[in-house]
Amino acid sequence: MPENLDTASAVYDERLWPNPWMFIATALVIPASILVLAPISVTAGIVTALILYAGCVALLLLASPRITLTADRLTAGRASIGVDALGPATSCEGAEAFAERGPRLDARAWLLIRGWVKPVVRVELNDPSDPTPYWLLSSRRPTELAAAINRSRRPETDSPAA
Repeated sequence: MPENLDTASAVYDERLWPNPWMFIATALVIPASILVLAPISVTAGIVTALILYAGCVALLLLASPRITLTADRLTAGRASIGVDALGPATSCEGAEAFAERGPRLDARAWLLIRGWVKPVVRVELNDPSDPTPYWLLSSRRPTELAAAINRSRRPETDSPAA
């Protein structure tokens, strides 16, 4: 995440933390390490296993990308784009999300996909000089993210008069 991004002024902010099953699956390094090192020293195996597990958990947590939308920028992981270059955003869940991540996926699209987060948001880009047609972002709150993006790209004067 860029250092100058102020999450306090964020319209939308989400961190794509791993699911609990990722930590359980990662725990398989514990018996594997003990099995490898048990012939040498069971104590060394246990200590090494715990250190490796802690390192894996730290990597999972530190590598969790953040999606942040401010008044003028959308930042997803390390990528950032001005809201003036954004087109309509669509939230997809279930079979629709599967199709967006699979058969309908354009190879030129920019992806921030996490296997443990099934729903996605497709954000079209309006920049004709950018070869990327759209961004596809994993999100646990796809409807909320798509709505926030669609609101941010419209001028405040577009709202109907009361």
